[in-house]
Amino acid sequence: MPSQFCPNCQGLDFNDKQGDNEALATGILEENAPGFYVFSAPWETVSALMAKINQREGYKLALPASYISPNFVYAISITPPGSASLITYDSHMTPPATYPVLSPPPASASCLQTHVTISVIGGQGGAVIPAGINTNETLYIIRHADAHPTDYWNDNNYVGAGQWRALDLPYALAGKISPQQVYSIDPSQFGPGSFNAAGDDTWSSVAPALTTEPYAIANNLPYSLVTDFDLTDPKANAVETSTFFFYNGRFSNQTVLVAWAYQFIQPAINALLGSYHGNNQPAPAWPANDYDTIWTVKLDAVGNVTVDNGMCEGIDSTQLPATPPQF
Repeated sequence: MPSQFCPNCQGLDFNDKQGDNEALATGILEENAPGFYVFSAPWETVSALMAKINQREGYKLALPASYISPNFVYAISITPPGSASLITYDSHMTPPATYPVLSPPPASASCLQTHVTISVIGGQGGAVIPAGINTNETLYIIRHADAHPTDYWNDNNYVGAGQWRALDLPYALAGKISPQQVYSIDPSQFGPGSFNAAGDDTWSSVAPALTTEPYAIANNLPYSLVTDFDLTDPKANAVETSTFFFYNGRFSNQTVLVAWAYQFIQPAINALLGSYHGNNQPAPAWPANDYDTIWTVKLDAVGNVTVDNGMCEGIDSTQLPATPPQF
C-alpha cells in the first residue's frame, strides 16, 4: 500500500477491502456533478460494484446476472432529479485471434552495455549457497520501454516510441527466449521521475507492465503483477525483489520474463549475489539510455548463480516512430 505519495488517491480494489469501491462510486454520486465517470475492472469487481450501488442508492435496476463478453459496457445513467436507468452497450468488436502483423522492428548493431558474466559457485571464493534459494530457474529481465522523450523528463509512462518497442517485443524476442510466464511491477507502485509544474516528482509505474503485456498476449502466457511489497522503500525493495524471484521455490524449474524499472534491477541482483557471502563481482549499473539489454539470471540444480547481460532485444530506439501506431 504505497500511500505516502498520494494518501487520498484511490482506484478500484479487486477485493473491495472495507467497501472502498462503493464508497468511491457513491462519493461521486453524492457530489452530483454532471459528467461521465468510467470504471474499468474485471467482471467480478464491476458486477459487485453495480450491485452495491444499486442496493445502497435504491435504484432497483435489473442488473446482468453473469459475465457475457468483453464487448459489453454497462452504464448507469442518472437524471438530475435522481432517477436511474441501466443502459447496455455492445461494441460488437471481433478482433482476430492472432497477434497483429507489424513491420519488422529496426535492428540495432549491438547491446549498449559492456558484456559481463558473473558466476557464483558454492564453495568457491568463500561463497555459500543460501538456504531456500531456488533451483533450475532462468529469469530474463528487461527494462520498461521508452518512458520519456528526452533524458531529463519522465513520468513513468511510455511515449509512442515505447509503445512500438512493446508491440515489437514478440517478434524481437522470438527464438531468443522461451519463458513459461511473464511478470511485472504493479502499476499502483510508485517510482521517481521528473518534477511537474505542481512540484510532483513521483509517478505510477505504468510503463513496465505495459511493456511486457503484448509479449504475454502474443505468446498466450500467464501474466502476473508483483504486489507483495513496496518498491519505494529503498532499504527493503532490493532484498524483497531478490527474495520474491529467487527464494522459497516459487520459480524453481521455471523460465520467467520480467519487466522492471531499470533503477531497481541492479540493486536486486546485487542483493542476490551478496546473499552468497563470497567475494563476488557486483552487477554493473544499468545505463539510463539503454532500453535494449536483457539480463539473464540462472540458478542451476543446486543453486549456483550466473548473471549475464550479453543478450539484446535488437531494437534500435533511435529508429522507432515518434507517434504511436494507429489501429
